[in-house]
Amino acid sequence: MTSADASTLRLRPPRHAVDPRAVGLWALQLVLLAGVPAAILGVLGLLIEPARFWLLLPAVVIAVVGAVSALLFPRLWFRHHRWEVTDHAVYTRTGWLFQEWRIAPLSRIQTVDTVRGPLEQRFGLATLTVTTASAKGAVKIEGLDAETAADLAEALTFATQTTPEDAT
Repeated sequence: MTSADASTLRLRPPRHAVDPRAVGLWALQLVLLAGVPAAILGVLGLLIEPARFWLLLPAVVIAVVGAVSALLFPRLWFRHHRWEVTDHAVYTRTGWLFQEWRIAPLSRIQTVDTVRGPLEQRFGLATLTVTTASAKGAVKIEGLDAETAADLAEALTFATQTTPEDAT
């Protein structure tokens, strides 16, 4: 490989942020994650008088931690979730304290899927999943606009059909 080839393969930090609506989706997911157990404990605390304190205390703690998490974490995640598709690879960067880069060379892509759960549908978002033979698993780009995810899936499917496999 020449130095010119190496420079074309160098990956820079991914350019694209996820859709801003992902912040609302992630916040709602955290509210539901904390809200359901807090509500169950709260109802039980009101119904079971001898255990009221021991049920309401964790209900309040879970609700407060969930509310604070829903306010802070989605905005932090939004700033640090990035993705990009180049002529050579699909790659993502996630994490703040522990950053993870996931790279899938186009020649190694086996399947490209989009997933839209009920909450993602409500927010008009989708998750793009790029599967390779990697033991680490698929590369996922969460929080994409649904139309962008569909366009990327189509483009990647076409690109993988026209990309020659590596000889390695």
